[in-house]
Amino acid sequence: MKRKTRRILSIVGILAAAIAAMAGLSSLKPEPPKKEVENLDLLVEVMQLEISSESFEISTQGTVRPRTQTLLSAEVSGSIVSISPKFIPGGVFQEGEALMRIDPTNYTVAVDKAEALVNQRQIEYDGAQKLRNQGYRAEAELASAAAALAAAQAELVGAQRNLERTYVRLPYEGMVLSKDADLGQFVNPGTQIGVTFATNYAEIRLPLTDQDLAFVETPSTAEITRTGVAEGPLVKLSAIQKGRYTEWDAHIVRTEGVVDERSRVTYSVAQVVDPYQLHDLGTPLPIGTFVAAKISASNIVDVIRVPRGAVRGSDQLLIVDDENRIEIRTVEILRSDAQFAYVSGGAEAGEQITITAIEAPTNGMSVRTEEEIETVEEIVSQADED
Repeated sequence: MKRKTRRILSIVGILAAAIAAMAGLSSLKPEPPKKEVENLDLLVEVMQLEISSESFEISTQGTVRPRTQTLLSAEVSGSIVSISPKFIPGGVFQEGEALMRIDPTNYTVAVDKAEALVNQRQIEYDGAQKLRNQGYRAEAELASAAAALAAAQAELVGAQRNLERTYVRLPYEGMVLSKDADLGQFVNPGTQIGVTFATNYAEIRLPLTDQDLAFVETPSTAEITRTGVAEGPLVKLSAIQKGRYTEWDAHIVRTEGVVDERSRVTYSVAQVVDPYQLHDLGTPLPIGTFVAAKISASNIVDVIRVPRGAVRGSDQLLIVDDENRIEIRTVEILRSDAQFAYVSGGAEAGEQITITAIEAPTNGMSVRTEEEIETVEEIVSQADED
């Protein structure tokens, strides 16, 4: 038992001696030199503001629609006896071309009867006039014969017009949108037989906000009323067609003159000439295509362009003064896009702003700029050379 106790005491003594030796050696080690901690300000990149003139593009979008679209209805009754092979959806027809014929038999008979009646009334009128000249007939009888002749002639005109109405024709070159009647079908006046549209022009309704209208010189209603034709700013239309990016030219020709009550936008109308390129070799722009549009806006002078990321919130810039201190300033943003914001007031040319994102800036916050560091390095380098 005594031997075990002596062993434990020996171990404890050895450990105590080792700890004492380590403490002694540590006290002999010299303390490391203390460095003064520098309080470095945030390093930022700055940009000097400059006055410039800018030309904007207003981005919007819309769907291509025909300028002239016709809902075809039968004007007379009868069975359809012939249909043009072009009267199918997508079929292109010429101005005045017969697309359909309704059975003309009854209307041909009506014309023949009207012509016979006119001939009879003409003979009666000529006889009455001859007798009147000879003094055998009264003036009233001649007037009655003249009225009967006029009525017969009017009836002939109506019969001829009904016969012509058995043809379905249109006063423009166009395309068939839908076909709602076919060969052998009996139709009455007012029966829908199809829908067509003219291919000379297409139109796109483009929504513009009140802010957009400040930069777009749209044709005025007075100008359109006075001249009947007006051509406004150029519009670049674009869409993916057959897997390829494609562009078309158009022009603003009018605005609709009212503000939409729900969206609070005004619709301007862009017009495309010969959208299906029937008389040219360009790329067709089919009706119904959804297109993006960029409208060439008027030039704006005396604005300051800054990177969009330099704007804090919606209308604040971080100004860096001559003492490299931050000033949070509210400015007037005329317009902004994905890349830039355009300042029209609240900042002046020659001032500097930081374009480095600062998480929580405060007024009077001190910063360092890259120009300041370069200046210090130049001074130190010059001193070393001397």
